[in-house]
Amino acid sequence: MNILILEDEELAAEHLQDLILSLRPAAEIQAALDSVEEAVRFLKPRPTLDLAFFDIQLADGLSFQVFQQAKVPCPVIFTTAYDQYTLQAFKVNSIDYLLKPIDRDELAQALGQYEELRSSFNGGPAMARVEQALSMLQHNHKTRFVVKAGHQFLSIKTSSVLYFFSEHKLTWLRHKDGKKHQLDYSLEQLEQLLDPTQFYRINRQHIVQIESVAQTTIYSNARLKLLLSDGEEVVVSRDRVAGFRQWLGE
Repeated sequence: MNILILEDEELAAEHLQDLILSLRPAAEIQAALDSVEEAVRFLKPRPTLDLAFFDIQLADGLSFQVFQQAKVPCPVIFTTAYDQYTLQAFKVNSIDYLLKPIDRDELAQALGQYEELRSSFNGGPAMARVEQALSMLQHNHKTRFVVKAGHQFLSIKTSSVLYFFSEHKLTWLRHKDGKKHQLDYSLEQLEQLLDPTQFYRINRQHIVQIESVAQTTIYSNARLKLLLSDGEEVVVSRDRVAGFRQWLGE
């Protein structure tokens, strides 16, 4: 079985690959890609594929856009961190999905279903519905992040994140329980994925969640100092003060 993985979170991609190979040792992972652009480039020569796993929301767009730019020659199982309401759209559109972090038993069930249906696959009805699904999801933002904690993979709701920050060239999130977790995204990528009504980038190192801002005080050089709900103090860059005040509703 020749398999393509499209997933922009490195940990999630590794987890999925390990699970697939544990369930189907003879499977061959032809590529593990992390963007719409890479997927389109890979698919243009029409490689031989039996099955693909596409994360829905990638740093450079939605994976549905791959279908608009290249022929996908095999069934696709979508992986997603969307909430239950949005998942109903996939059921309506006859698109299989797995909720991240991927559960081994659910993956086994999905692989079994694929093997039962593969003889009848012709790339038709399900692929024809992609544009409808794309329109449903166009304005959604990332609702969960998959992180690694020891030997486990955790699914963290975006709403439970106090802020994102960069430190020593790595990107982290601070959870409301006080713990921090490393992410595979840059802050620039996160700006595109997060709901701008809930998150604002206040400087080069921080993106804060609106409910985490406990106190705002005037600081030197026309800047603002924020006290966040976990006790962290951060400074709003001078060029972002006006936008921050508007975002905060002042």
